[in-house]
Amino acid sequence: MTAERINPPELSPPTGFSHAVVASGSRVVFLAGQTALDADGKVVGESLPEQFEKALTNLLTALKASGGGPSDLARVTVYATDIAAYRTHAAELGLIWKELAGRNYPAMAVVEVVRLWDDQAAVELDGFAVLP
Repeated sequence: MTAERINPPELSPPTGFSHAVVASGSRVVFLAGQTALDADGKVVGESLPEQFEKALTNLLTALKASGGGPSDLARVTVYATDIAAYRTHAAELGLIWKELAGRNYPAMAVVEVVRLWDDQAAVELDGFAVLP
């Protein structure tokens, strides 16, 4: 994939995301929502950062199995059950993102939701990628 990350100077400087991503390639991979489920289908992690790390790892695992990597991500949506907690941990979540996915940020949104499918889940990530 070639990805052109667009961050117009007229907009607020992005932190941990790109305002727009122009992606070109031949395959689009739609990634289902991933929470902090382990291989046995149990939510792991007591804290939001622990759950975020597992959910992102799960998302990247699905992407890798599809033939892609973090730099192929064009869009990611984060669903959080507590946006205040997400903001409180934003710096730590950013470090987790950089460690697992690098600095080629996709277009992103964070949305607060009442609950997720699994009662214990605090965060879910979905997205799509464009592969060469």
